[in-house]
Amino acid sequence: MISEITAMAADVHFSETGWIDTAQLRFYPQVRKLCEENTCRSYGTSWACPPAIGTLEECEIRVRGYSKMLLFSKKYALEDSFDFEGMMDGMKDFKNRVDAFSRRLSGRLPEHLLLSNEGCGRCAECTYPNAPCRFPHLLHHSLEGYGFIVSELAVQAGIRYHNGANTVTYFGALLCNL
Repeated sequence: MISEITAMAADVHFSETGWIDTAQLRFYPQVRKLCEENTCRSYGTSWACPPAIGTLEECEIRVRGYSKMLLFSKKYALEDSFDFEGMMDGMKDFKNRVDAFSRRLSGRLPEHLLLSNEGCGRCAECTYPNAPCRFPHLLHHSLEGYGFIVSELAVQAGIRYHNGANTVTYFGALLCNL
């Protein structure tokens, strides 16, 4: 099944993938503290981010319910290091690829958790916290919101975190039992 899931990730053209045993994962309160300080401006504004995804302890319990994590990434070329439009285009493309991966997993891997980079961004204005998510079946929690240091995950998975000048790399993860 590992090779089948890895092939599905390749089919949606992620740049790199690598498997990690969830027993090796570490959860960092200081990463969650960055969320609480609203460094990315998504805290308390999205069903995909803290506090909506639960406490760090709840996230850890959720993750520990799975035995494996597939970390995946996609590298995007930028015109230069200030190419904000290129970064946003890459993020949108990455999220579309995560959605495509989710569709491929549907039915083949009924029990799983799919995490994506940063917040959701699917709706122009999120319903959080006043109403339920409009698209809960399409919601992918924030990888960073779970307290992971993504560069550490990349090392554990054996994939690159930095991909050179004038690039941006986005990361996501699949948690499952295999």
